[in-house]
Amino acid sequence: MKTLKRRRMENKTDYGIRIKLLKAEVPRVIFRKSGRYIIAQYATSNEARDNIVTGVTSNILSKYGWPEDMIGSLKSLPASYLTGFFLGKKITEKGLKTPIVDMGMIKNVNKNRAFSFIKGLIDAGVRIKCSEESFPSEERIKGKNLKRDFSIFFGRIKSKIEENTAATSFKGKIEENSLKRNRVKGKIKEK
Repeated sequence: MKTLKRRRMENKTDYGIRIKLLKAEVPRVIFRKSGRYIIAQYATSNEARDNIVTGVTSNILSKYGWPEDMIGSLKSLPASYLTGFFLGKKITEKGLKTPIVDMGMIKNVNKNRAFSFIKGLIDAGVRIKCSEESFPSEERIKGKNLKRDFSIFFGRIKSKIEENTAATSFKGKIEENSLKRNRVKGKIKEK
């Protein structure tokens, strides 16, 4: 009888899938669901060691206008979509390579939080192949099916994320240009 590895017994890691993902030598977007939040990370691997380049949790949405009375729903479909959208904007802003999605031990069921997350990545500009049939409906993504209609907050949060990433990328370009000017000035002064 073969003894299972500890993380496999705890239902945390499927080593067969992990080896296939590592052999592909492509960056991964890791999607995990905890008891309170959605956790997403962009990771690269080198010799079976993961290097997390950037990551985000759905807790960040509270900074973008997530309602205080709905903090308990930071793992809902809208939160999953917006977390994917936020991570996708970070990926496109930094110009990182196109990743593959690693859902870990989460069941691959259509129209669930994982596919809402993938839809957010795609809408942010990350090129990931996925059939449209797998995504939840727009009504569910925007939160119209929740006890309290969330679609108003959804639009505001999404626009704030877009504004923030546009502002940071513009600010980053200004800082790059000023650094280049300072380097050139420094070289001229040295001579």
